[in-house]
Amino acid sequence: MADLTADLGFIKLKNPVIPASGTFGYGSEFQRFFDLNKLGAFVMKGVYAEEREGNNPPRICETSSGLLNSIGLAGPGAEELKKLIKDVSAKTSVPIIVNVCGGSDQEYLKVAKVFDVMNEVAMIELNISCPNVKAGGNCPAQNPHDTFRVVKLVKENTKKPLIVKLSPNVANIAAIARSAEEAGADSISVVNTFLGLALSVEKREPVFKNFFAGLSGPAIKPLALRIVWEVANAVSIPVIGIGGIMTGRDVLEFILAGASAIQTGTVNIIEPKGSVRIIEETRELMDKLNIKNLEELRGGLNL
Repeated sequence: MADLTADLGFIKLKNPVIPASGTFGYGSEFQRFFDLNKLGAFVMKGVYAEEREGNNPPRICETSSGLLNSIGLAGPGAEELKKLIKDVSAKTSVPIIVNVCGGSDQEYLKVAKVFDVMNEVAMIELNISCPNVKAGGNCPAQNPHDTFRVVKLVKENTKKPLIVKLSPNVANIAAIARSAEEAGADSISVVNTFLGLALSVEKREPVFKNFFAGLSGPAIKPLALRIVWEVANAVSIPVIGIGGIMTGRDVLEFILAGASAIQTGTVNIIEPKGSVRIIEETRELMDKLNIKNLEELRGGLNL
């Protein structure tokens, strides 16, 4: 039987499938559907220092082979999330990743330090790339300088492994990934959603109050694969691939492009047990193709 172990260097996961931030709630919502211990890990919904209401509705709009969302990172503040983490951690041993957000460099650091001291938290994912904040919001992933500054600040003041989540809505993502690595990132996760626009012909206005929204789902998979390949060839730290992963074959494509693990997103919203199915499909396809382990496949494109 194929070995699905995913090696991120600083941690080994039982398999490479990690439900992504914003698509898996706080984990507890999915416990009635399956045992969370079947996952490689999972990422908590993004959190700021204080509670946030998020964007005004509507917040979600279906598209061809995808989903536009403008949630706006609604959720409890850091202190309240600590309670939720303790509750879900008591019921599962799966590694928990906290997705840290910030309206400023100091808020990123403040929130990261809250979870850095929690034994229940395995890793921190620094979300410097959210496309659903209002114009003028803090998005360091737009350029290498800002990326380096905030990643260095957080890394020098925390101890847990630091994953940096980057935006695809930039001109040169490889340069930004290298800045994150130089600043001390332990891993890069790509991609966050692509900026998209939904319009109402009847009302002659944008569907979303925030105008643009984040596109996810199968529609973005080819774009995400390209970016994962670019980033994996630009840095020496592990890359976690995200973008339209719906099947086990999708997982192996991202591993082949250079990812060490993957995150599932939209599939969790439309199929609560989707991530578990994907794990099973990945193992079945590896057995069928006589792939003994993920390292045998990772980055092994015949060019």
